[in-house]
Amino acid sequence: MNKHSPKVAPAAPAVHTAGRPKLRVLGTAISLLEELRLKAQADLGIDICFDNNDFIVTQHKAAQEPDSYDIYDQCFHNLDIVWYWRAIQPIEISRIPLWDEINDLTKIGQIGPSARMGQGDVPARKLYVQPSLALGDRPTGRISMLPTTHNFDSFAYRGDVLEHAPPMVSWAALLDERWSGRAALVDEPAIGIFDAALAAQAAGLMNFGNIGNMTVDEIDQLVDILEVRRKAGFFRGFWRTAEDAASLMIHGETDIQSMWSTGIGILNSQGFPVEQAAPVEGYRAWHGGLCLSRNLSGRMLDVAYEYLNWWISGWPGAVVARQGYYISTPERSRHYMTAAEWDYWYEGLPAREDLPGPDGTVRIKRGAVRSGGSYWHRANSIAVWNTTMDEHNYLVRRWMQLVGRAEKDI
Repeated sequence: MNKHSPKVAPAAPAVHTAGRPKLRVLGTAISLLEELRLKAQADLGIDICFDNNDFIVTQHKAAQEPDSYDIYDQCFHNLDIVWYWRAIQPIEISRIPLWDEINDLTKIGQIGPSARMGQGDVPARKLYVQPSLALGDRPTGRISMLPTTHNFDSFAYRGDVLEHAPPMVSWAALLDERWSGRAALVDEPAIGIFDAALAAQAAGLMNFGNIGNMTVDEIDQLVDILEVRRKAGFFRGFWRTAEDAASLMIHGETDIQSMWSTGIGILNSQGFPVEQAAPVEGYRAWHGGLCLSRNLSGRMLDVAYEYLNWWISGWPGAVVARQGYYISTPERSRHYMTAAEWDYWYEGLPAREDLPGPDGTVRIKRGAVRSGGSYWHRANSIAVWNTTMDEHNYLVRRWMQLVGRAEKDI
Protein backbone atom coordinates (compact mmCIF):
# COMPACT_ATOMS: atom_id res chain seq x y z
CA MET A 1 0.00 0.00 0.00
CA ASN A 2 1.16 3.52 -0.77
CA LYS A 3 2.63 5.13 2.32
CA HIS A 4 0.48 8.19 1.69
CA SER A 5 -2.79 6.28 1.66
CA PRO A 6 -5.60 7.95 3.60
CA LYS A 7 -6.84 6.70 6.90
CA VAL A 8 -9.93 4.63 6.22
CA ALA A 9 -12.01 3.38 9.10
CA PRO A 10 -11.99 -0.43 9.02
CA ALA A 11 -15.32 -2.13 8.53
CA ALA A 12 -16.89 -3.23 11.78
CA PRO A 13 -16.44 -6.99 12.11
CA ALA A 14 -19.73 -8.80 11.73
CA VAL A 15 -19.48 -10.57 15.07
CA HIS A 16 -21.74 -8.36 17.14
CA THR A 17 -24.00 -11.28 17.99
CA ALA A 18 -23.29 -14.91 18.70
CA GLY A 19 -21.69 -17.00 15.99
CA ARG A 20 -19.55 -16.23 12.98
CA PRO A 21 -21.66 -15.25 9.94
CA LYS A 22 -21.21 -17.04 6.63
CA LEU A 23 -21.84 -14.99 3.50
CA ARG A 24 -22.63 -16.82 0.26
CA VAL A 25 -21.59 -14.99 -2.91
CA LEU A 26 -22.87 -16.14 -6.31
CA GLY A 27 -20.88 -14.88 -9.29
CA THR A 28 -18.26 -15.50 -11.95
CA ALA A 29 -14.48 -15.65 -12.23
CA ILE A 30 -14.44 -11.92 -13.05
CA SER A 31 -14.47 -11.01 -9.36
CA LEU A 32 -14.62 -14.21 -7.31
CA LEU A 33 -10.89 -14.31 -6.67
CA GLU A 34 -9.46 -16.26 -3.77
CA GLU A 35 -7.28 -13.29 -2.80
CA LEU A 36 -10.43 -11.18 -2.35
CA ARG A 37 -12.28 -13.87 -0.42
CA LEU A 38 -9.48 -14.35 2.09
CA LYS A 39 -8.94 -10.61 2.60
CA ALA A 40 -12.66 -9.94 3.05
CA GLN A 41 -12.89 -12.71 5.62
CA ALA A 42 -10.00 -11.25 7.57
CA ASP A 43 -11.20 -7.65 7.37
CA LEU A 44 -14.86 -8.33 8.12
CA GLY A 45 -14.53 -11.20 10.58
CA ILE A 46 -16.85 -13.49 8.63
CA ASP A 47 -16.72 -16.65 6.55
CA ILE A 48 -17.31 -16.27 2.82
CA CYS A 49 -18.25 -18.96 0.33
CA PHE A 50 -17.88 -18.28 -3.40
CA ASP A 51 -20.18 -20.05 -5.89
CA ASN A 52 -18.29 -19.51 -9.16
CA ASN A 53 -20.05 -20.23 -12.49
CA ASP A 54 -20.17 -18.95 -16.05
CA PHE A 55 -22.46 -16.03 -16.95
CA ILE A 56 -25.46 -18.07 -18.05
CA VAL A 57 -25.50 -20.48 -15.10
CA THR A 58 -24.95 -17.62 -12.64
CA GLN A 59 -27.89 -15.66 -14.00
CA HIS A 60 -30.21 -18.66 -13.95
CA LYS A 61 -29.29 -19.55 -10.38
CA ALA A 62 -29.72 -15.95 -9.29
CA ALA A 63 -33.24 -15.77 -10.72
CA GLN A 64 -34.45 -19.25 -9.80
CA GLU A 65 -32.65 -20.02 -6.53
CA PRO A 66 -32.56 -16.85 -4.38
CA ASP A 67 -32.36 -19.04 -1.28
CA SER A 68 -28.95 -20.32 -2.41
CA TYR A 69 -27.02 -17.02 -2.11
CA ASP A 70 -26.79 -13.79 -0.14
CA ILE A 71 -24.88 -11.66 -2.66
CA TYR A 72 -25.35 -11.76 -6.43
CA ASP A 73 -22.11 -10.58 -8.09
CA GLN A 74 -22.78 -10.03 -11.79
CA CYS A 75 -23.28 -7.34 -14.43
CA PHE A 76 -25.93 -4.75 -15.16
CA HIS A 77 -26.92 -6.46 -18.39
CA ASN A 78 -27.80 -9.57 -16.35
CA LEU A 79 -30.21 -7.66 -14.09
CA ASP A 80 -33.48 -7.81 -16.03
CA ILE A 81 -34.39 -11.44 -15.44
CA VAL A 82 -33.24 -11.45 -11.83
CA TRP A 83 -35.10 -8.22 -11.08
CA TYR A 84 -38.22 -9.42 -12.90
CA TRP A 85 -38.43 -12.43 -10.60
CA ARG A 86 -37.81 -10.20 -7.55
CA ALA A 87 -34.93 -12.44 -6.56
CA ILE A 88 -32.99 -9.42 -5.27
CA GLN A 89 -33.95 -6.46 -3.08
CA PRO A 90 -33.17 -2.74 -3.45
CA ILE A 91 -29.99 -1.35 -1.91
CA GLU A 92 -30.41 1.70 0.33
CA ILE A 93 -27.95 4.40 -0.74
CA SER A 94 -28.01 5.76 2.82
CA ARG A 95 -26.16 2.59 3.85
CA ILE A 96 -23.34 3.15 1.31
CA PRO A 97 -21.07 5.83 2.92
CA LEU A 98 -18.83 6.12 -0.16
CA TRP A 99 -21.69 6.56 -2.63
CA ASP A 100 -20.62 10.10 -3.52
CA GLU A 101 -17.17 8.80 -4.53
CA ILE A 102 -18.52 6.39 -7.13
CA ASN A 103 -17.73 7.90 -10.53
CA ASP A 104 -20.23 9.06 -13.14
CA LEU A 105 -19.83 6.17 -15.58
CA THR A 106 -22.65 4.30 -13.88
CA LYS A 107 -24.48 7.19 -12.26
CA ILE A 108 -25.15 9.10 -15.48
CA GLY A 109 -23.70 6.81 -18.16
CA GLN A 110 -20.73 8.99 -19.10
CA ILE A 111 -17.28 9.48 -17.58
CA GLY A 112 -17.45 13.16 -18.57
CA PRO A 113 -19.89 15.60 -20.20
CA SER A 114 -18.54 15.04 -23.72
CA ALA A 115 -17.99 11.27 -23.49
CA ARG A 116 -19.76 8.79 -25.76
CA MET A 117 -22.52 7.02 -23.85
CA GLY A 118 -22.71 3.99 -26.10
CA GLN A 119 -25.79 2.02 -27.09
CA GLY A 120 -27.39 -0.90 -25.32
CA ASP A 121 -27.78 -1.48 -21.57
CA VAL A 122 -26.17 1.70 -20.28
CA PRO A 123 -25.87 0.90 -16.53
CA ALA A 124 -27.35 4.24 -15.45
CA ARG A 125 -30.66 3.28 -17.06
CA LYS A 126 -30.97 0.30 -14.70
CA LEU A 127 -29.33 1.77 -11.64
CA TYR A 128 -32.08 3.48 -9.65
CA VAL A 129 -35.14 1.75 -8.21
CA GLN A 130 -38.18 3.89 -8.96
CA PRO A 131 -41.22 4.17 -6.63
CA SER A 132 -43.03 1.72 -8.94
CA LEU A 133 -40.11 -0.73 -8.46
CA ALA A 134 -39.18 -0.29 -12.11
CA LEU A 135 -35.49 0.41 -12.85
CA GLY A 136 -34.48 3.72 -14.40
CA ASP A 137 -31.99 6.58 -14.50
CA ARG A 138 -33.93 9.07 -12.35
CA PRO A 139 -32.00 9.27 -9.06
CA THR A 140 -33.80 7.92 -6.00
CA GLY A 141 -32.65 6.73 -2.59
CA ARG A 142 -32.37 3.11 -3.72
CA ILE A 143 -30.35 1.26 -6.35
CA SER A 144 -30.58 -2.18 -7.93
CA MET A 145 -26.85 -2.99 -7.91
CA LEU A 146 -23.80 -1.42 -6.29
CA PRO A 147 -21.46 -0.52 -9.19
CA THR A 148 -18.01 -2.10 -8.82
CA THR A 149 -15.83 -3.73 -11.52
CA HIS A 150 -15.99 -2.75 -15.19
CA ASN A 151 -14.00 -2.78 -18.40
CA PHE A 152 -13.94 -2.02 -22.10
CA ASP A 153 -13.48 -5.15 -24.21
CA SER A 154 -12.60 -5.83 -27.81
CA PHE A 155 -10.82 -8.72 -29.50
CA ALA A 156 -7.27 -10.05 -29.35
CA TYR A 157 -4.88 -11.34 -31.96
CA ARG A 158 -1.48 -12.95 -32.11
CA GLY A 159 1.11 -10.23 -32.43
CA ASP A 160 3.59 -12.52 -34.18
CA VAL A 161 1.10 -13.21 -36.98
CA LEU A 162 1.14 -9.50 -37.89
CA GLU A 163 4.80 -8.98 -37.11
CA HIS A 164 5.37 -6.69 -40.10
CA ALA A 165 1.85 -5.28 -40.44
CA PRO A 166 0.14 -2.37 -38.66
CA PRO A 167 -2.00 -3.10 -35.57
CA MET A 168 -5.61 -4.09 -36.09
CA VAL A 169 -7.78 -1.05 -35.42
CA SER A 170 -11.23 -2.15 -36.60
CA TRP A 171 -13.76 -4.73 -35.47
CA ALA A 172 -13.95 -5.77 -39.13
CA ALA A 173 -10.78 -7.82 -38.61
CA LEU A 174 -12.71 -10.32 -36.50
CA LEU A 175 -14.60 -11.54 -39.60
CA ASP A 176 -11.77 -11.12 -42.11
CA GLU A 177 -11.63 -14.16 -44.42
CA ARG A 178 -7.85 -14.45 -44.02
CA TRP A 179 -8.45 -15.82 -40.51
CA SER A 180 -10.69 -18.64 -41.72
CA GLY A 181 -10.39 -21.65 -39.45
CA ARG A 182 -8.46 -19.69 -36.84
CA ALA A 183 -11.08 -17.39 -35.29
CA ALA A 184 -13.28 -17.76 -32.21
CA LEU A 185 -16.11 -15.93 -30.44
CA VAL A 186 -17.27 -15.88 -26.84
CA ASP A 187 -20.27 -18.16 -26.25
CA GLU A 188 -22.61 -15.82 -24.37
CA PRO A 189 -25.52 -14.36 -26.35
CA ALA A 190 -25.59 -10.98 -24.61
CA ILE A 191 -21.85 -10.57 -25.25
CA GLY A 192 -20.71 -12.58 -28.26
CA ILE A 193 -23.48 -11.26 -30.48
CA PHE A 194 -22.13 -7.73 -30.09
CA ASP A 195 -18.59 -8.71 -31.01
CA ALA A 196 -20.07 -10.22 -34.16
CA ALA A 197 -22.40 -7.26 -34.79
CA LEU A 198 -19.64 -4.68 -34.44
CA ALA A 199 -17.47 -6.74 -36.80
CA ALA A 200 -20.23 -7.18 -39.39
CA GLN A 201 -21.12 -3.49 -39.35
CA ALA A 202 -17.48 -2.37 -39.55
CA ALA A 203 -16.91 -4.76 -42.47
CA GLY A 204 -19.89 -3.28 -44.36
CA LEU A 205 -21.79 -6.58 -44.26
CA MET A 206 -24.88 -5.01 -42.65
CA ASN A 207 -26.15 -2.03 -40.68
CA PHE A 208 -28.29 -1.75 -37.57
CA GLY A 209 -30.97 0.73 -36.60
CA ASN A 210 -29.87 0.32 -32.98
CA ILE A 211 -27.05 -2.14 -32.48
CA GLY A 212 -27.91 -2.31 -28.77
CA ASN A 213 -31.49 -3.45 -29.41
CA MET A 214 -31.67 -5.45 -32.62
CA THR A 215 -34.89 -6.40 -34.36
CA VAL A 216 -35.74 -10.00 -35.23
CA ASP A 217 -34.83 -9.32 -38.85
CA GLU A 218 -31.45 -7.89 -37.82
CA ILE A 219 -30.74 -10.88 -35.57
CA ASP A 220 -31.62 -13.22 -38.43
CA GLN A 221 -29.42 -11.34 -40.88
CA LEU A 222 -26.46 -11.31 -38.49
CA VAL A 223 -26.76 -14.98 -37.53
CA ASP A 224 -27.10 -15.88 -41.21
CA ILE A 225 -23.78 -14.09 -41.87
CA LEU A 226 -22.20 -16.13 -39.09
CA GLU A 227 -23.80 -19.32 -40.41
CA VAL A 228 -22.20 -18.81 -43.83
CA ARG A 229 -18.83 -18.52 -42.17
CA ARG A 230 -19.50 -21.51 -39.93
CA LYS A 231 -20.31 -23.70 -42.93
CA ALA A 232 -17.07 -22.54 -44.55
CA GLY A 233 -15.12 -23.59 -41.45
CA PHE A 234 -14.30 -20.04 -40.38
CA PHE A 235 -14.76 -20.54 -36.63
CA ARG A 236 -12.38 -22.70 -34.63
CA GLY A 237 -14.61 -22.53 -31.58
CA PHE A 238 -16.82 -20.69 -29.13
CA TRP A 239 -15.56 -20.33 -25.56
CA ARG A 240 -17.17 -19.56 -22.18
CA THR A 241 -14.27 -18.88 -19.81
CA ALA A 242 -11.15 -16.75 -20.02
CA GLU A 243 -9.08 -19.86 -19.41
CA ASP A 244 -10.64 -21.57 -22.43
CA ALA A 245 -10.04 -18.46 -24.54
CA ALA A 246 -6.37 -18.34 -23.59
CA SER A 247 -6.00 -22.07 -24.18
CA LEU A 248 -7.12 -21.72 -27.81
CA MET A 249 -4.22 -19.40 -28.54
CA ILE A 250 -1.68 -21.22 -26.39
CA HIS A 251 -2.34 -24.43 -28.30
CA GLY A 252 -2.05 -22.67 -31.65
CA GLU A 253 -5.69 -23.09 -32.62
CA THR A 254 -6.61 -19.42 -33.14
CA ASP A 255 -4.97 -16.25 -34.40
CA ILE A 256 -7.84 -13.87 -33.59
CA GLN A 257 -10.85 -14.05 -31.26
CA SER A 258 -13.04 -12.47 -28.65
CA MET A 259 -10.93 -12.01 -25.54
CA TRP A 260 -11.35 -10.71 -22.00
CA SER A 261 -8.69 -9.03 -19.92
CA THR A 262 -8.25 -12.11 -17.73
CA GLY A 263 -7.48 -14.19 -20.79
CA ILE A 264 -4.94 -11.63 -21.95
CA GLY A 265 -3.43 -11.76 -18.46
CA ILE A 266 -2.97 -15.52 -18.71
CA LEU A 267 -1.27 -15.12 -22.08
CA ASN A 268 0.91 -12.23 -20.87
CA SER A 269 2.08 -14.23 -17.86
CA GLN A 270 3.31 -16.94 -20.23
CA GLY A 271 5.07 -14.49 -22.52
CA PHE A 272 2.63 -15.20 -25.34
CA PRO A 273 2.61 -12.58 -28.14
CA VAL A 274 -0.98 -11.36 -27.85
CA GLU A 275 -2.34 -7.88 -28.56
CA GLN A 276 -5.71 -6.41 -27.64
CA ALA A 277 -7.25 -4.28 -30.38
CA ALA A 278 -8.32 -0.68 -29.74
CA PRO A 279 -11.07 -0.44 -32.38
CA VAL A 280 -11.81 2.93 -33.95
CA GLU A 281 -15.51 2.03 -33.76
CA GLY A 282 -15.31 1.84 -29.97
CA TYR A 283 -15.32 -0.84 -27.29
CA ARG A 284 -17.95 -3.25 -26.06
CA ALA A 285 -18.26 -2.21 -22.43
CA TRP A 286 -19.59 -3.94 -19.34
CA HIS A 287 -20.14 -2.99 -15.72
CA GLY A 288 -20.37 -5.38 -12.82
CA GLY A 289 -21.78 -4.92 -9.36
CA LEU A 290 -23.24 -6.47 -6.24
CA CYS A 291 -26.89 -7.21 -5.43
CA LEU A 292 -28.66 -8.28 -2.25
CA SER A 293 -30.74 -11.45 -2.17
CA ARG A 294 -34.41 -10.84 -1.42
CA ASN A 295 -34.16 -13.20 1.57
CA LEU A 296 -31.64 -11.10 3.50
CA SER A 297 -32.80 -9.41 6.68
CA GLY A 298 -31.61 -8.59 10.17
CA ARG A 299 -28.05 -9.49 11.03
CA MET A 300 -27.20 -11.09 7.68
CA LEU A 301 -28.43 -8.03 5.83
CA ASP A 302 -26.03 -5.95 7.95
CA VAL A 303 -23.22 -8.36 7.07
CA ALA A 304 -24.06 -8.09 3.37
CA TYR A 305 -23.92 -4.29 3.50
CA GLU A 306 -20.50 -4.51 5.16
CA TYR A 307 -19.33 -6.66 2.26
CA LEU A 308 -20.71 -4.20 -0.29
CA ASN A 309 -18.97 -1.27 1.38
CA TRP A 310 -15.72 -3.24 1.69
CA TRP A 311 -15.71 -3.79 -2.08
CA ILE A 312 -15.50 -0.08 -2.91
CA SER A 313 -13.19 0.87 -0.01
CA GLY A 314 -9.94 0.72 -1.99
CA TRP A 315 -8.05 -2.56 -1.58
CA PRO A 316 -10.35 -4.73 -3.74
CA GLY A 317 -10.16 -2.21 -6.58
CA ALA A 318 -6.37 -2.45 -6.56
CA VAL A 319 -6.63 -6.24 -6.93
CA VAL A 320 -9.04 -6.08 -9.87
CA ALA A 321 -6.79 -3.46 -11.51
CA ARG A 322 -4.09 -6.13 -11.63
CA GLN A 323 -6.56 -8.24 -13.63
CA GLY A 324 -6.91 -5.39 -16.10
CA TYR A 325 -10.28 -4.23 -14.74
CA TYR A 326 -11.41 -0.91 -13.33
CA ILE A 327 -13.33 -0.04 -10.15
CA SER A 328 -16.09 2.51 -9.58
CA THR A 329 -14.07 4.28 -6.86
CA PRO A 330 -10.65 4.53 -8.58
CA GLU A 331 -9.19 7.22 -6.32
CA ARG A 332 -9.73 4.97 -3.29
CA SER A 333 -7.86 2.15 -5.01
CA ARG A 334 -5.06 4.40 -6.20
CA HIS A 335 -3.73 4.51 -2.64
CA TYR A 336 -3.36 0.71 -2.63
CA MET A 337 -1.39 0.62 -5.88
CA THR A 338 2.20 1.57 -6.57
CA ALA A 339 2.76 4.61 -8.76
CA ALA A 340 3.99 2.28 -11.51
CA GLU A 341 0.78 0.23 -11.32
CA TRP A 342 -1.45 3.29 -11.44
CA ASP A 343 0.46 4.74 -14.37
CA TYR A 344 0.18 1.52 -16.38
CA TRP A 345 -3.38 0.43 -15.60
CA TYR A 346 -5.12 3.81 -15.34
CA GLU A 347 -2.93 6.35 -17.11
CA GLY A 348 -1.99 4.17 -20.08
CA LEU A 349 1.74 4.80 -19.64
CA PRO A 350 4.55 2.27 -20.27
CA ALA A 351 5.25 -0.03 -17.32
CA ARG A 352 8.35 1.33 -15.62
CA GLU A 353 8.93 -2.04 -13.93
CA ASP A 354 7.54 -5.60 -13.98
CA LEU A 355 4.01 -5.53 -12.55
CA PRO A 356 2.21 -8.31 -10.66
CA GLY A 357 -1.15 -9.89 -11.29
CA PRO A 358 -3.68 -10.49 -8.49
CA ASP A 359 -1.73 -13.55 -7.27
CA GLY A 360 1.57 -11.66 -7.02
CA THR A 361 3.28 -13.30 -10.01
CA VAL A 362 4.60 -11.08 -12.80
CA ARG A 363 1.90 -10.33 -15.33
CA ILE A 364 3.16 -7.21 -17.12
CA LYS A 365 6.74 -6.89 -18.30
CA ARG A 366 8.65 -3.64 -17.98
CA GLY A 367 8.13 -1.41 -21.00
CA ALA A 368 4.74 -2.86 -21.96
CA VAL A 369 1.97 -0.41 -22.86
CA ARG A 370 -1.72 -1.11 -22.37
CA SER A 371 -3.67 -0.83 -25.61
CA GLY A 372 -6.24 1.93 -25.89
CA GLY A 373 -4.57 4.48 -23.62
CA SER A 374 -5.80 5.77 -20.30
CA TYR A 375 -8.95 4.79 -18.42
CA TRP A 376 -10.57 8.08 -19.34
CA HIS A 377 -9.75 7.69 -23.02
CA ARG A 378 -11.08 4.14 -23.11
CA ALA A 379 -14.24 5.12 -21.20
CA ASN A 380 -14.83 7.79 -23.82
CA SER A 381 -14.79 5.20 -26.62
CA ILE A 382 -17.78 2.96 -25.90
CA ALA A 383 -19.70 1.69 -28.93
CA VAL A 384 -22.12 -0.58 -27.08
CA TRP A 385 -22.66 -2.08 -23.64
CA ASN A 386 -23.27 -5.76 -22.99
CA THR A 387 -27.04 -5.95 -23.32
CA THR A 388 -30.10 -8.11 -22.76
CA MET A 389 -32.18 -6.90 -25.72
CA ASP A 390 -35.96 -6.86 -26.11
CA GLU A 391 -35.64 -9.87 -28.42
CA HIS A 392 -33.23 -11.67 -26.08
CA ASN A 393 -35.17 -14.94 -26.01
CA TYR A 394 -35.24 -15.10 -29.79
CA LEU A 395 -31.55 -14.22 -29.95
CA VAL A 396 -30.71 -17.00 -27.49
CA ARG A 397 -32.50 -19.58 -29.64
CA ARG A 398 -30.72 -18.48 -32.82
CA TRP A 399 -27.37 -18.25 -31.01
CA MET A 400 -27.68 -21.71 -29.47
CA GLN A 401 -28.48 -23.18 -32.88
CA LEU A 402 -25.38 -21.52 -34.33
CA VAL A 403 -23.07 -22.65 -31.53
CA GLY A 404 -24.55 -26.15 -31.49
CA ARG A 405 -23.85 -26.63 -35.18
CA ALA A 406 -20.37 -25.16 -34.83
CA GLU A 407 -19.52 -27.58 -32.03
CA LYS A 408 -20.52 -30.51 -34.22
CA ASP A 409 -18.23 -29.21 -36.95
CA ILE A 410 -15.15 -29.19 -34.70
